[in-house]
Amino acid sequence: MSRAAVSRCFTPGASVSPDTRARILKAADQLGYQVNRLASGLIRNETGLVALIASEIATPYRSHLLSALTEALQQAGKVALVINTDRSDASVERAMRQAISYRTDAAIILSGMPDQSLAETCLRNGMRLVLINRDEEREGALRVRVDDAEAGRRAVAILFAAGCRRIALASSAADTPSLRGREHGFREAATRSGIDWIEERRGMTSYETGRTLGMALLARPDRPDGIFCTTDLMACGIMDVARWRLGIRIPEQLSLIGFDDIAQAGWEGYNLTTFRQPVDEIARRSIDWLLSGNGGDSIKELAIETTLVMRRSVAQGVVATT
Repeated sequence: MSRAAVSRCFTPGASVSPDTRARILKAADQLGYQVNRLASGLIRNETGLVALIASEIATPYRSHLLSALTEALQQAGKVALVINTDRSDASVERAMRQAISYRTDAAIILSGMPDQSLAETCLRNGMRLVLINRDEEREGALRVRVDDAEAGRRAVAILFAAGCRRIALASSAADTPSLRGREHGFREAATRSGIDWIEERRGMTSYETGRTLGMALLARPDRPDGIFCTTDLMACGIMDVARWRLGIRIPEQLSLIGFDDIAQAGWEGYNLTTFRQPVDEIARRSIDWLLSGNGGDSIKELAIETTLVMRRSVAQGVVATT
């Protein structure tokens, strides 16, 4: 067979007769031949690789998002290159240089930010950038975000409607853009309403931090009767401390709201009221933009709404549309 015939056989949509295709596929199977997609992509000045740069990839929300992104990329015929970082900009810069060395077509950044000059180098070389839940902007990149502040404001209204009169904000010390937005919305609404409120911010964004926050908030004599926790994972830790260490009944004595709607939030043991991040929509719209070519460059930002999921961790009497 000629090279041209073999090339057409393994090129989607190319014209080749059924008989020729069958003979080529049989020979390829006997020889163990596989198409070198990377080599053929380099001829077209593209590799089909997309770097996913993220930290804390073992946490439920981040692993769910990475799963959705990799699935969307695979359906689009792309290959994901996952680079694990810490939250520092320096770590992300090293990851970006690694992505450039593999001549990735694009990078989706979930943590930290590359230096402006490095980002410009990526863009000049035709590398597309998507920033998820970042508060910084980069010319030529797409920023995808959810309305974190609005969730914080709604949490205050829900707790007040549930009869809570001393509420608390529980968050980690990670100080990410997403957490800052939720914290800001809560503080703004709580201050404006005149409700008595307190705040605790400690540690990493983890279940263990939630347990620490739970002891700090609930062992005090003036403990809160309602808590908004900026992630579900920490909310689960607070809930376990409340029930199993301090004997506090949920929701009779304590209403609790989280954020993310991780799988554990829906487990029978937690039944946590929370704000759902539309992970599948975030992944789909990010990949759609990457594949859109120059036609998507006019879109600089995508704002996506969260959804309130009412379960049994908030005292009854609250309308789901609050």
